[in-house]
Amino acid sequence: MPESLPLCPNCASDLAYEMGSLLVCPMCAHEWAPVEAAADEPEGERVVRDAVGTVLADGDTVSILKDLKVKGSSGNVLKVGTKVRNIRLIDGVGDHDIDCKIDGFGSMQLKSSVVKKV
Repeated sequence: MPESLPLCPNCASDLAYEMGSLLVCPMCAHEWAPVEAAADEPEGERVVRDAVGTVLADGDTVSILKDLKVKGSSGNVLKVGTKVRNIRLIDGVGDHDIDCKIDGFGSMQLKSSVVKKV
């Protein structure tokens, strides 16, 4: 007997299907991560995930997924594919949750939604 998928949290439809690592509702086009993914996370600990859903940890190496303008500098841009080594996870300003040091730019904070674990 196949395992039943959860109801859509948006419209409560029971027609949800899997698409890669997400669940999708054909009725309202809502996409969400399955509950099973959250079940293997430790209780009470903050979990930071990269843009593709991989859990990040202190000391990881990540690469930047899109060009980023650096505030406070005239025309400096962090290019796609720039590798950032030895990151540190923090509770930063806004949704910036990675503290790092990038060669040529110095110390800065990044959003986990613009990086991918290498």
